[in-house]
Amino acid sequence: MFRSFLSWRYLTARRTNLIGIGGIFIGVFALILILSIMTGFLDESKKAIRRSLSDIIITPAKLDPTVPSDAEPLLSKVRAHPGVAAAAPHLNWFALITLPGNTADAFSERFLSSSEHSETAGVQLVGVDVHTDKRIAAAAACVVPRLFGLDLRPPRIQDEFDTSELLAALSRESKVGAQVANPLFPFAQPPMASTRERPLPAVVLGEQLLYRLNLGRGSQIQLSTGVRDPEAKEWVFNNRRFVVAGSFRSTENDMDLGRIYMEREELADFLGGTQQYSEVLVRLEDYDEDGERICEELRTELAEAGLIAGGYYRAGEVRTWEQYRGNILGAIKNERVLMMIMLSLVLLVAGFTVFAILSMMVTEKRRDIGILAAIGATPKGVLDLFLMIAFWDALIGAALGAIFGTWAALKIDPIERWLSSHLNFWPFPEEGVQIFDRNVYLFDYIPTIVQPYAVAAIVLGAFFCALLFAAIPAFRAARMDPLEALRYE
Repeated sequence: MFRSFLSWRYLTARRTNLIGIGGIFIGVFALILILSIMTGFLDESKKAIRRSLSDIIITPAKLDPTVPSDAEPLLSKVRAHPGVAAAAPHLNWFALITLPGNTADAFSERFLSSSEHSETAGVQLVGVDVHTDKRIAAAAACVVPRLFGLDLRPPRIQDEFDTSELLAALSRESKVGAQVANPLFPFAQPPMASTRERPLPAVVLGEQLLYRLNLGRGSQIQLSTGVRDPEAKEWVFNNRRFVVAGSFRSTENDMDLGRIYMEREELADFLGGTQQYSEVLVRLEDYDEDGERICEELRTELAEAGLIAGGYYRAGEVRTWEQYRGNILGAIKNERVLMMIMLSLVLLVAGFTVFAILSMMVTEKRRDIGILAAIGATPKGVLDLFLMIAFWDALIGAALGAIFGTWAALKIDPIERWLSSHLNFWPFPEEGVQIFDRNVYLFDYIPTIVQPYAVAAIVLGAFFCALLFAAIPAFRAARMDPLEALRYE
């Protein structure tokens, strides 16, 4: 009983113990906050990448002449697999974007020559299949038979909406007010373009790209790219005008800044018919359970059927989305681990602080230690007394750090927005500062995930660190001879 009472009295009587408590508080607070942010970054990066890539990505090696140029045989084989929910083709290409017309010549020249616009000069064209009209027609064809009691189900039609989150990106509210008129028909002509005698093919731009170019629904753009002439067997330059049907917002800044969606057939025609597809996106019934297994099975089955090259290219032709973006995900994981290691040094500094404070306390309390030993306190009791002081330091510091660290992690996004809007005093500029630049990262908010087991591990680590560093002065106090301690005084 005396150990708890005296340890608390020693703790409250000496204000320097607040330094040890403060060090543990800062270490636990920082570890929980940064770990939650890095976990949120990793999770949101996975979600953002997965929105556009689906579960499995198949990219046949077109350098092999035996690989079919038509996507249908590959799609049929993939869709027949029992674990596959849907599969849809993609046609990816890159092009330069400019504004058409004589009045835009100066702008286009400045646009292409300025390094400031290098991010938006080259864009990724993505040709996708959206079969909403076929779905409606198939459903309508089943209405009459059902009136006569026939249970006729429409055929399964798979398109981009089944394999990626394009529909969600088209339906998400736009910050610039340029959404497509109907997300189910994204490539329909915008109302302001319907009066043209020969309507231009429609495209859907990323929200940030639309904003950077100061465009809107009904605006015209010109795309220029190199295509291969099969007859001349050389590359030629091809230009074509398109009309903007609206924008999509994926919450992935890189995608919104550098991607343009259009119909796959239109893109194939733009490329001279030499390319029909470049990859196939596959959505699985249960990716978490069967992803790796189905990926390996598809790799083997497609190679045996001659639908992919296999051999040297085999490992890279069929990949899960995690393998496809392994570099980005691996970098974020490494940053998370390195950040944890660096912030753990804060707990070590706090442990050294506890060690220094208890060492001075043992020196100052030599007389008290001698009296306690003289009236019957055992060496273990003295050891426990000073370890209890470190225990109180860790308990108070870790508890406060866990509470405030968890609260800050959950509220970090509004806290950052408030700070960014109010940091307008000296030495900050009058317009304030932007602590988190939302144009740089893959998402437009600060993501955080608080993991209870991680919080518990950090709190236990704080206790271990404090007690470990407190053990040396506590052990020195326990070994102290009471006669020597009293004679010293």
